[in-house]
Amino acid sequence: MAGPQSNAPTRADAGAPTSGVIHVRTRLTADFTVIANDLAQRRGSAVTIGVAAYISSLPDGTPVSIAALCEHFTEGEILISRALRELESAGYLKRRRERGPGGIIRTRTYFYDVPGGGAPTPPRPRRPRPSTAQEAPAAHTAPQTPEPEAAADTGPAAPPLAEADEQAVAILASLRIVDPRLVLSRREAAELAPAVSQWLATGVGPAQITRALTTRLPDRLLTRPARILAFRLGEPPLPVPAAVVPPSTPPVLPWRTCKGCGRAFRSANSGPCRDCRATPGAPTADPSSEDLRTAC
Repeated sequence: MAGPQSNAPTRADAGAPTSGVIHVRTRLTADFTVIANDLAQRRGSAVTIGVAAYISSLPDGTPVSIAALCEHFTEGEILISRALRELESAGYLKRRRERGPGGIIRTRTYFYDVPGGGAPTPPRPRRPRPSTAQEAPAAHTAPQTPEPEAAADTGPAAPPLAEADEQAVAILASLRIVDPRLVLSRREAAELAPAVSQWLATGVGPAQITRALTTRLPDRLLTRPARILAFRLGEPPLPVPAAVVPPSTPPVLPWRTCKGCGRAFRSANSGPCRDCRATPGAPTADPSSEDLRTAC
């Protein structure tokens, strides 16, 4: 016969809170990440905390670009880029351009458990731990040379941003003010700057270029903003409207005082007015003003 079973709810432990969350702790020995409470309990966007927790759990060398994060999260580029900007402004994330072996300039991303942790130091490569059978070192060992580091970018080298047109780069950088989604990296701005310079050379103004690149964009960008801007810059420049010349106005004649009647009238030269010239015995005007049109 089966033992008796009770349907009564279990009794709460003494000292347990009467409301709110009750943690059931499990001691983890592998596959866990330590996150400071200042970051986990940070007020603001939950997307920002989620992105920070995900980056903290990744091993060194994992890509954390906007495109890589969008492949993991269901949020779009706008929310992901906004979360990265918030983490960067709070001091959790920093991007530095460093020169590596062979003079290759790379952008390294450093993530801090505590903001303001000081200058980052590149991690030292770990040496493989010898096994039990190989613990005794050999008498003569050849020095091991480190393998050359792989190139950062497999594609063609981008033109340096310092050689690009300053006005073109300023126009591209200001696009994010009109549309916050149009965030460009330094490499993308250097690649798009020559096309903007060609538009400027044809007489198209900065305001017209900004309007052509930001108007009638789709509600959701399915690709990088740089690709959309490159497509629009590949089209012929907008025609520059011809300058409108205002019509010329006839000159205004000065006021004169009639020598006969004393009335004021407009004329190029001084003398009698039209009525006085038609009256017999009135003083005549100068011969040079006979053909001038005057009005009382």
